[in-house]
Parts: sequence; structure tokens; C-alpha cells
Amino acid sequence: MKKIVILGCENSHANMFLGFIKDNPEYKDIKVIGVFSEDLEASNKLSKEFGVNVMETFDQEVGNVDGIIVTARHGKNHYKYAKPYIASGIPMFIDKPVTVDTDQAIKFMKECKEAGVVLTGGSSCVHDKFVQELKKDVAEKVDGETLGGYVVGPVSVDNPYGGFFFYSDHLISITAEIFGRYPKSVKADVKEKTVTVNFNYGEFNVTTLFTIENAKNYYALRCSENSVKASELSINTSSYVFEREFKEFNDILKGAKQRLSYKDFIATVFIMNAIYRSMQTGEEVEIKEYEV
Repeated sequence: MKKIVILGCENSHANMFLGFIKDNPEYKDIKVIGVFSEDLEASNKLSKEFGVNVMETFDQEVGNVDGIIVTARHGKNHYKYAKPYIASGIPMFIDKPVTVDTDQAIKFMKECKEAGVVLTGGSSCVHDKFVQELKKDVAEKVDGETLGGYVVGPVSVDNPYGGFFFYSDHLISITAEIFGRYPKSVKADVKEKTVTVNFNYGEFNVTTLFTIENAKNYYALRCSENSVKASELSINTSSYVFEREFKEFNDILKGAKQRLSYKDFIATVFIMNAIYRSMQTGEEVEIKEYEV
């Protein structure tokens, strides 16, 4: 039996994951021994629905668990919640955004790397079937070289969970998963209801459109030398993408290797911060180089 805790359980991931553990025999060997949230109402609600213990502090189960899920609504709390457990070397699921600060992101990954922590998480949207299909097309140069792309998704800019940093990781992660995690620069154009961002990949550009408090759908397009391939993405609260990401966590609990390198795992944090700076200045912003 693998014992885990869910830290920062105020968003839909906690409900979805507890539901998987309860209803899917594939996860019968996982036992959630506690949930924690600074929003006591959220943790009490999960306790009532799923019978899980409410933790008094986020670090009270250090040394007593085989893995943790960190899924706080505000990304600034992810490193704080994970840090006491890092020395144990246990597998971790870290929700999007991994963190909101680039220096903290590097520190986080270096500590995990040194302790041998195996990581998964980030945006659930990257598990969409069409996202993975376009990623494969880019890598294999299907119908020729990539000439450009277009990605659309919602964003929230007025919220208590970090503003732009709260939800923007989804669209950024979709773009990075398909076209690459290391664009050279970004340039944002802010309107009343949208933020348009140009991702400069050197040999081609990708245009992304954040819709502010508006449409909830995601859309992705790749233009190659010989074709254009596009589709709305099938992402919603009941989508298979949540189970795909939870299965990946279950796999690392069982000893699987992590899908992304430590450097790749935090790439979207650097893109996100560059976009935010461009939104403030209106200027093109280079993506900061870093090593882990």
C-alpha cells in the first residue's frame, strides 16, 4: 500500500484524484492518509465526501508517506508545501504552475535533483490526444518543416491566486509541449478581452491568444510546408486528461522514471514570467537561460 497526502486541496484536482482512487481498481494500492488546505472549508468538504483525514499542518506527515500531491490554487505555495518532504526522496506530483518565481523554480529543482525526487505534474492539458499528435508531427516533420502555429485558451487576470500566473500555464504548456519548451523570446499585446503573445522560435513563430474571462475552449493549429492541421481540444473537468496525469503519478509511485528533465519541468515558469514582463512593458522579452 502506497500512502500519500494531498497538499493544497482547494481545486478540482483533489476531487478528481480522490475519485479515481475510490472508484478505479487500478489505484487500489494508494491510500490518502491526509489532506491539507489553508482553506479549511475545502479540506473539510473532502473529508466529508471521501472520509480522508484533515491535516493540521502541511508538514505533519513528513517521513510517513510514499508520495505527495501538491495542488494548491496559488503556485507560490507549491515549493513551500513540497520542501519539507524533499529530503525523503519520495515521488511528487506538482500542479501548475510549478512555482511563480524563476529563482525559486531553479532552487526547487536543484533540491529535488539532489534528493532523487521523481516529479510529474504541471498542466493537465498536455495530455490531450491532439496536443500529443501535433507534438509528434513537429518532431517527425510530418508534411515538412513547421512554418508556424496558433494556440488559443482562456486566462484569468483578476483573481487572488497570482493573477495572470494562476491559469496562464495551461496555454503556455500546450504551446511548449507541441512546439518546444525554449522559445527565444515572447512579445505580448494586451487588449480589453484578450492577450495575444508571439512566441519566437527562431525559424518560425507561434501566435497564442489568451481569452480573458471569456471563452473556455482550447484550440491548437500547426502549419507545415504541405498542410495545416488544427482542432479544438477536448479539455474539460470530466476529461480523460486528468486521469492520464494521475496515472503518470501512479506510475512514478511504482518506480517509473519522470517524463521531463528537471530543467524541462520548470521551462514554462520562465516563459510565463517573460510574457508577464512583456505585458507590463509592451516590449519583446528574451527568455532567461538557466541550468539545473
